[in-house]
Amino acid sequence: MAIETLRNVKDIGGHQVIHMDDLRVNHPEKFNASGAMDYQWFESEIRPHHHIYIRHDKSSLTFTLQNGPVKENGVNGCQVDEIIMAAMLIIEGLDERFPCKENKAAISDLQQALYWLNKRREDRQTRGVEGKNEA
Repeated sequence: MAIETLRNVKDIGGHQVIHMDDLRVNHPEKFNASGAMDYQWFESEIRPHHHIYIRHDKSSLTFTLQNGPVKENGVNGCQVDEIIMAAMLIIEGLDERFPCKENKAAISDLQQALYWLNKRREDRQTRGVEGKNEA
């Protein structure tokens, strides 16, 4: 049920969400009769440009994490912020169906985590070390 809360989500933190079920519909030629995907195609055409994947049939949410500083390596994955955003979207979706104070507290705490990560980023930008492997 939790993954269902992301059914219509197209973007998390600026990263397009790839719904794996949609790949099958939009690119049937990339799947064989048993349903297996052409992973060479996926690794060369999809993964380098997208970093968040949902498989509704397996109730699975997958992230490719950023590897190295963006200034040195370009964007090649998600930051921790996007994982927190995804968790918040799931809890918000569950809270719509099953509202309770605990869900609202969890959402508030995740918002606070995002606030502090943003403050850290702003501080690093001010000091000129954002995107670098420096303290």
